Amino acid sequence: MEISNLINQLRSRFHQGVTRPLAWRKQQLQQLRKLLTDNEQAISAALHADLGKCHSEAWLSETGFLLSDIDHTLSHLNKWSKPRRVSTPLVAQPGNSYMQPEPKGVVLIIGAWNYPLQLTLAPLVAAIAAGNCAVLKPSELAAHTDKLIAELLPAYLDRDCFAVVQGGVEPTTALLAEQFDHIFYTGGEAVGKIVMRAAADYLTPVTLELGGKSPCVVDSDTNLRVTADRIVWSKWMNAGQTCVAPDYVLVEKVFVPKLLDAIKDSLKRFYGDDPRQSQDYGRIINLRHFERLQGYLEGQNVVHGGQTDPESRYFSPTIVLEPDWYSPVMQQEIFGPILPIVSIEHIADAAAFINQRPKPLAMYIYSNQSQLSKQLIAQTSAGSVCVNDGMMFMANPGLPFGGVGNSGMGAYHGQFGFDTFSHLKAVMKRRFIFDIPLRYPPFSDSKLSILRKLL
Repeated sequence: MEISNLINQLRSRFHQGVTRPLAWRKQQLQQLRKLLTDNEQAISAALHADLGKCHSEAWLSETGFLLSDIDHTLSHLNKWSKPRRVSTPLVAQPGNSYMQPEPKGVVLIIGAWNYPLQLTLAPLVAAIAAGNCAVLKPSELAAHTDKLIAELLPAYLDRDCFAVVQGGVEPTTALLAEQFDHIFYTGGEAVGKIVMRAAADYLTPVTLELGGKSPCVVDSDTNLRVTADRIVWSKWMNAGQTCVAPDYVLVEKVFVPKLLDAIKDSLKRFYGDDPRQSQDYGRIINLRHFERLQGYLEGQNVVHGGQTDPESRYFSPTIVLEPDWYSPVMQQEIFGPILPIVSIEHIADAAAFINQRPKPLAMYIYSNQSQLSKQLIAQTSAGSVCVNDGMMFMANPGLPFGGVGNSGMGAYHGQFGFDTFSHLKAVMKRRFIFDIPLRYPPFSDSKLSILRKLL
């Protein structure tokens, strides 16, 4: 079916009111949950084929995350969808005012390859909850997961309200030429700009979940072993191909040797002497990204790792010490298993260092000193901040997830996702009694005097 005809079909179903009843939305969410539980092994196999993810990591970061998201949404959907009452000013009395969430219509969701299931279906959970029809465009780079989504979604969800479009640049370009009521894109900054330019033709609102170089500030006053474990977990999960992974570490020069040894020890305990043999360590998505990462190591001081195998797309956990800021590894988002460690003279210098760069998607602070954390949070800007852990804010549906500046715009997760795909329609209801004619012509000084007191 041609893309324009597909969208017209979805729009027709939306205008028929099919997606508006809460019972229908809940049923679709239950079906999406069933899709995940029925096909857990097939999903795990697809993620392993695409990214080398082990079953535990696939469940933790993709399937399990989505199941938790769906359950949270089902538990709160009645509350989220109710009118949200606000006060009514004296001049508009008697009356009452509220905001009524309503679905936007037909939305486009463009997923990413690094978490190809989660980053395609988590926005869909929010879109369904809000009562929309949706077109999904999974990433073609994660080919096995892309194919699985295209096969499974029509078997579980309403085919007249949800559709999957596969392919690369050509179908994506065709989709962006159409009019949607919201576009949700997860990916890189360059394509994010293309999406935003296309959306501007129809004044379509967009949510851009991008990335950036997320800093990790480590104070010398910290629990060293736990800090190292949590940095290693958050950096090398999915072989570093995570938008909120710590992109570089800032640490006082005198503390570098201790931190470096602790990180090496954590890597050995997690992945063994040879991570290539570990069942828990992933692979790079394709050869193009593999070669990009190899290029980042040219001329660098590699103090750990650096072993690679293009045939299996294996890239070992790698640490670079004191990289040149103007080198590619410090100018581009790494999105891979390379961790630069940058020393600073004093931990108080971290804020100035971070503020000289574009606003990151996430920032991590490891310190026993609460005052240091407060200062860094107050003096810098980031989409999210996590103190004394890595990425765990993602597990809290009560927190919005989204970027700021170059790292994105808009947010989702929990009610924030519901609101992203909803229009909060302002409503005021008044009565016909007490229609005092102060606002009507002819005007007078006395009328104006009274109005000044009421408004």
